Amino acid sequence: MEYKFTIIVPVYNEIESLPRLFKYLGDYLKKASKKSCVLLVDDGSSDGSANEIEKFCLDTPDFKCLIFDKNYGKGAALKAAFDHTETPLLGYLDADLQTHPEDFELLFPYIQEFGLVTGWRKNRKDTLVKRISSKTGNAVRIFFTKDNIHDTGCPLKILYTEDAKRIPLFKGLQRFLPAMILLQDKPIKEVVINHYPREAGTSKYNFKNRFLGPLVDCFAYVWIKKSYIDYNLKAKHG
Repeated sequence: MEYKFTIIVPVYNEIESLPRLFKYLGDYLKKASKKSCVLLVDDGSSDGSANEIEKFCLDTPDFKCLIFDKNYGKGAALKAAFDHTETPLLGYLDADLQTHPEDFELLFPYIQEFGLVTGWRKNRKDTLVKRISSKTGNAVRIFFTKDNIHDTGCPLKILYTEDAKRIPLFKGLQRFLPAMILLQDKPIKEVVINHYPREAGTSKYNFKNRFLGPLVDCFAYVWIKKSYIDYNLKAKHG
């Protein structure tokens, strides 16, 4: 049976989270409503994550990986995964498991009507500082993009692979996936999902990369929006 859905997981220094991640993903693949595989992308980890990922993928069916030679950032990890995905649909999940793969099942019912379906972590399990910085960064992003998404940082998303491949590579790409799908004239949908506290490893986010980083990236998005060209074929022969 052909795979229909690829779960993309960017990884950066998550050695402590990997055993739990592998188990959760493996358990979900056994019961997923669509035949699914996993594509792990190690973004230049320095803690041994890359070796563990390679070893696991070589020994485990339905798991594949991309290993970067150095740290390029989550946007680059996602774009590389988009470019190497062969299934009609793809999803995105963070390695810290603050969202669970089972909740893709909450998004699937809407994907036929929308270009992108994203989770909304309405009841966050983060620290106060993380919630405030996320809320501030989100407000700044909405001001520039007008996508009106409550929780664009939610890593649980589903979109069509052909649309994902049309998204250009730029720093902070992960923050603008809904906006980039809107540029393709496709509607987007938010669905309330569960959010869980981090159980292993340490967060890579702080005020600088949750507010200042997104602010700078918004200017890149504004330029891309003005320059973005998309096309659809009327016919193809031969």
